[in-house]
Order: sequence, then C-alpha cells, then structure tokens
Amino acid sequence: MKIGVHGKEFNRQLTPLIERIFQILSAHKAELHVSAAFEKCLKPSVFKSFKRKIYKDGADLKKLDIFLSLGGDGTLLESVTHIRDRQTPILGINTGRLGFLATISKEDVESALTKVLQGAFKLDSRTLLRLESNKKLFGKLNFALNDFTIVKKDSSSMITVHTYIDGEFLNSYWADGLIVSTPTGSTGYSLSCGGPLVFPESGNFILTPVSPHNLTVRPIIVSDDAELSFEVEGRNKKFLISLDSRIAVVDESVRLKVVKEDFKANLIALEGQHYFKTLRQKLNWGLDVRN
Repeated sequence: MKIGVHGKEFNRQLTPLIERIFQILSAHKAELHVSAAFEKCLKPSVFKSFKRKIYKDGADLKKLDIFLSLGGDGTLLESVTHIRDRQTPILGINTGRLGFLATISKEDVESALTKVLQGAFKLDSRTLLRLESNKKLFGKLNFALNDFTIVKKDSSSMITVHTYIDGEFLNSYWADGLIVSTPTGSTGYSLSCGGPLVFPESGNFILTPVSPHNLTVRPIIVSDDAELSFEVEGRNKKFLISLDSRIAVVDESVRLKVVKEDFKANLIALEGQHYFKTLRQKLNWGLDVRN
C-alpha cells in the first residue's frame, strides 16, 4: 500500500505520537511518500530508520492509496492541494486544537490507522468550489474546500461587492467583505460572521457578508449548481481574495466567478463518526449540568 504523509511542524511532546504513526505504517509494509515540507520537520534521530520517499509540491500523486494529514484543519486543507483532482482518501489526524476536518484524536490514532489499513472505512465526499477569473490567479490551485473570500485591504473604508447569481443581480454588498462558503466551510470563517451551519451533503453555497453596513443584509444559501460572479469597487483600489489559506491581491479590473469544482475531496470516515457527532463535540453542544 502506498501512503502519502503531510504534516505541520510539531513540538517535542508530539514526537512519540508521530514516531508511533510511522511504526504502524512500517509494520504494515506501507510505502511512504512524505511531503518535502513535512520532511524538514522530521529532524529527530528516531525518524532516521524509517524508509520513505520525498515528493515536492506539484508532484503527481495518482498512485497513492491513502493520504495522511498530521496537524489541524489547516494542514488538511493543504493536503487537499497536494492531492488535487486525484481524489485520494484523506485521513485527518488532529494534533492541533479544534479539528472539524481532522477528526481523529491523538488517543484514537492506533485504532484508526489499523482500520484504515484494513480498508474498514467509508468515504465522505466533500464539494469543492472553483475560482475562475479574467486574470491568472492561484495557478492550478484555483479551488477550495472551505471558502472563497473577498475582503478590504489597507483601509478602514468598506468595499462594495456587486454579486450576481447565474447572471441575475443579487445585491451590492457594502461591507468589509464577502465569503462564499461550501457546506464544509460553514463551520469556519462564515460561522464566525453569523453564517448558518450547513450539512455537507446539502448541495449548497453560502454567501455571508463580513460586517455589512446594512444590518438587514443577511447570509443567503444558494444551489451549488449556480454560477456566482462578482465585481468589486472601493476607495482603495486593491482588495484581498483568498481560497482557503491562499491569498492574492487584486484590483477593480478583475472579474471573479465561483462555480462548483468538477472533482471532490474524499475524507475518510470510520465507524461511529458522523457530522452531527462532530458538531456536538467541537461546539460543545449539550454541555449543561442538566444533561
């Protein structure tokens, strides 16, 4: 079995956990393909004995059977950009904090890896969005699992985001910015700006304004089959746009369009895992002495 591994920099306390993960994979005779970025983190001497191949950004990973993301949700979002349209199943092991996407806790790593290596898992396919533009932006990484955002830059003044759905004018958002979120991203930036929680399989995009001037302008949910287009203007002629954690600076001449991506991100779901359970655990729903 060929397994890809990407992770974030870890401290001394996490070294035994990462070492144990490598031990389990090696015991199952897995062929390891480690990202060049994560390889730089494997400095402790305990990792010298583990055989592995190193891949660089943009490498063709189509032959991988499984991909492990070691970190938090940000690391898993990076992992999606490594896999791209290969749709390799991703297991998110949470060595960070919250972990809506990287749901495997440090305590459950051993049992989770054993099940995955035995093929005892299901795929949780998540919709991605794709950014199209009249200018070259983000290269081949013009997709996102969580969200696309337009926000102001270097100014306290608000911006105006003229928004169209399938060519039909929706609204001019006079605000600090606008978020277009997938259902997966509804628990992220969109949620912190008052957006709703949306079930992953609902087939929607969520448009959430960031600090809108008019308080009657609320988040709206639209079909992910729709084509969303945007024109931006403001006192400052430069704006920030982002796809997950990737950022670019654009000006008023840019034309932006968001559509559903042709491929999906396949997250590994083990027995006993469910989106509702994740919500209860991560958002502390029901934590009351009366329950």
